[in-house]
Amino acid sequence: MKEMSANTMLDSQRQQKHYGITSPISLACPKEIDHIYTQKLIDAMKPFGVFEDEEELNHRLVVLGKLNNLVKEWISDVSESKNLPPSVVATVGGKIFTFGSYRLGVHTKGADIDALCVAPRHVERSDFFQSFFEKLKHQDGIRNLRAVEDAFVPVIKFEFDGIEIDLVFARLAIQTISDNLDLRDDSRLRSLDIRCIRSLNGCRVTDEILHLVPNKETFRLTLRAVKLWAKRRGIYSNMLGFLGGVSWAMLVARTCQLYPNAAASTLVHKFFLVFSKWEWPNPVLLKQPEESSLNLPVWDPRVNPSDRYHLMPIITPAYPQQNSTYNVSTSTRTVMVEEFKQGLAVTDEILQGKSDWSKLLEPPNFFQKYRHYIVLTASASTEENHLEWVGLVESKIRVLVGNLERNEFITLAHVNPQSFPGNKEHHKDNNYVSMWFLGIIFRRVENAESVNIDLTYDIQSFTDTVYRQANNINMLKEGMKIEATHVKKKQLHHYLPAEILQKKKKQSLSDVSRSSGGPQSKRSSLDSNCLDSSRDTDNGTPFNSPVSANKPSKPDVLPSGETERNNTEPAAVIAEKPLSVPQAQGLSIPVIGAKVDSAVKAVSPPAVCTIPTVVGRNVIPRIPAPHNPAQGQPHLNGMSNITKNVAHKRSHSPSVDGSSKRLKEIEKFIRLESTFKESRAPEDRKRKAMDAIGGECMPIPTIDTSRKKRLPSKELPDSSSPVPANNIRVIKNSIRLTLNR
Repeated sequence: MKEMSANTMLDSQRQQKHYGITSPISLACPKEIDHIYTQKLIDAMKPFGVFEDEEELNHRLVVLGKLNNLVKEWISDVSESKNLPPSVVATVGGKIFTFGSYRLGVHTKGADIDALCVAPRHVERSDFFQSFFEKLKHQDGIRNLRAVEDAFVPVIKFEFDGIEIDLVFARLAIQTISDNLDLRDDSRLRSLDIRCIRSLNGCRVTDEILHLVPNKETFRLTLRAVKLWAKRRGIYSNMLGFLGGVSWAMLVARTCQLYPNAAASTLVHKFFLVFSKWEWPNPVLLKQPEESSLNLPVWDPRVNPSDRYHLMPIITPAYPQQNSTYNVSTSTRTVMVEEFKQGLAVTDEILQGKSDWSKLLEPPNFFQKYRHYIVLTASASTEENHLEWVGLVESKIRVLVGNLERNEFITLAHVNPQSFPGNKEHHKDNNYVSMWFLGIIFRRVENAESVNIDLTYDIQSFTDTVYRQANNINMLKEGMKIEATHVKKKQLHHYLPAEILQKKKKQSLSDVSRSSGGPQSKRSSLDSNCLDSSRDTDNGTPFNSPVSANKPSKPDVLPSGETERNNTEPAAVIAEKPLSVPQAQGLSIPVIGAKVDSAVKAVSPPAVCTIPTVVGRNVIPRIPAPHNPAQGQPHLNGMSNITKNVAHKRSHSPSVDGSSKRLKEIEKFIRLESTFKESRAPEDRKRKAMDAIGGECMPIPTIDTSRKKRLPSKELPDSSSPVPANNIRVIKNSIRLTLNR
C-alpha cells in the first residue's frame, strides 16, 4: 500500500513539473500511428540532406579537436609574450565552445560550425584578430581565411579541412580557462565588454534552450523538420527580416513545452497550430525572465519604449534576455503568419491520411504570386569586390522593405531571400552581378480612377544608406553599383531563365488546384488571381543600365527578343542629374501622401518619351498618415489584416497597458486551443489589390564610385553619417507609377 502511495505521489510530481511559463496543453503520449507518421517525416526529409552520416560527424569532431589545440597553443604563446610566470602559462588553458545548429544537434550536411574561443583575462581581442589570425594563416588545412572585426559580433571566418567555421571571441575575467567551464553561470558576464557579452550570448542561449525542452531528441527532429520547411518556403533569413535559426529553435522549444510527450510528427502539426493563432506582438518566452545584479540592458517593453515597436518578439532565455526577431517587419510577419496557416492546413491533411509530408516541403510560387516586382541589382567589377558588396547590400535590403512599407500606397513588400545571378548583357562594365526580387502589392484607392505613385525617395534613401555604410567601413570601391527596377510579372523572363519561371509556374498551378477545395481557398492573400482587378496599362521597358559618369548616354544591348518589342514601345530615358536639379517646367510631379478623392482624374502614360523630373530627394514629401491607436495590436486574420496597416505607417507599438500585464497572462489563449476560430471581416473579403502601372520602368539610383580616400572609422556608421558626395558621382533616376482601377 505504501509503495502504491509513493508511486502515486511520484506520478503527481511528474505531472506538476512543467517547462515554460505556463502548464502544458496536453500530456498525451504518442500512439502507434504517430510513430508511423514520424518515420514518414524522416523519410521525406532524407533527400534534402538534413542528416549527416557517422563519418561526417566524426570528421567534424576531429576538426574541432584540432582547433581546440590550436587555441590552447596560441593562448600559451600569448601568455609567454606577456611575461607571465611559467607556472601560470602551464595552466592558463583556453577552450572552444560550439553553439547554433551544430550545438543543438540539427546541422545539415555541409553546414558551417559556429564556435566561440574563450580566453583568460590577459588575452586581448586585438591578440585574437592579430596573432591568432596569423597563426591560422600558417596552419595546414586552413582556406578562405578572413576577419570581420567591425561586425556586430566580431568574427574570423575560415574553412578548416573542408568544414566552414565562424569563430567569435570572448575573454573572461578569470585567470585560467578550465575544460569543465560552465558558461550558463551569469557571473561569467561580470566585468566584460559588450562585444564579449554578445559573443558569449550564442553559447548561453543554445545551452539554455536545450535545458528547457522536455525531450531533446524529439525537439531536434521537430526542429530539423521546421527549419527545412522554413528554408523551402523562403522564410528563413534573420538578415532579411524573417526568422533565423535561433528563433525557429525557440518556437519549436515552446511547442515542445506545451506538448511535452508528443511525437515529432504531432509536434510539427502543433507548431503550426500554435503560431498560426499566436496573438502577435505578445512575446514568446521559454522561461520567466530572471533578475540580475549585473544591470545589463534586457528586453522589457514596460521599461524600454523601443521594445514596444517589435512586431514578433521571441525572447532569448539566457540573461541578458533579448528579442531575436527585431528585424521582422510588417510584411515579413504577414508572410510568415500566412505560411503558418498554410502549414496548418497541409499538416491537417497529412495527419488525416489525405496527403504526405512532401507536400509540406514544396517551394512557394513566388514568381507567380504577385503582379508587380522590384528587381534589386548589385554589381561589381571583380569577384572579390562582388562578394563584399553583395553581403553589404543583402544586409540592408530590410531597410528598403521598411521604406516601401511606409509608402501609403504599398500594402506589402515581400523579399525573396534567394539571390540570382544577373544578366551580364545589362552590365557591360561589371561582370559580377546579383539580383533580388521583391513582390509588391499596391493598396486599392477608393473613389479614384488612377493615382500617381513615386518610389524614388523610398529607394534613394535605401541606396544612400548602403553607400554611406560602405564608405564608412572603407569598403566602397570603383565599380560597385546598385540598381532597382520595377517590372511586372510578364516581364520577369528578361531577368530569370525560363526554367525557373516555368518550374515555379507548374508548382503554383498544382498548389492552386490542391487548395481550391480546402480552407486555403478562402485566402484573400498573396495569390496572383487576387492581386489585380484593373486593366493592364504597363508597357514596361527592358532593363537599362545607367550611363557612366564620364561617357555619353548609350542604351545597353537588350536581351534577345527585346528589339522587336521596342519597335512599338518607347524606351525609357535615363537622366543623369545633380542632386539639386530644379523641377522642370511644364512637367508634373506626383504628390505622394495627398488624399485622393473622386475628383482625381486618371493620369495616362506619356505618349512620348520624357525625362523623369522627380530626382533624388527633390520629391514632394509624403504627408504622414495620422497615428492609429490600434497599431501593434494582435493580428489573427493573416493576410486579410494587411489593410489595417495601410492608413498608419510604421507605428508598430503595442498598447502600453498590454505590455505591462503579468508574463503568465501572455499565453492564456494557448489553453483555449479548442476555441480557436478564424474570422474574416466582410470588408476584407471584398478587398482586391491594384493592377496596372503606366509609364516606363527604369533603373533607380546608381552610384558609380571612384574612391581614393579611406575613412579611419572602424565601427559601423551611424545613420547620421553623411552620404559620400565629394568623390562619388550619383546618378539619380525616378520611378513613377500610375495605378488604374
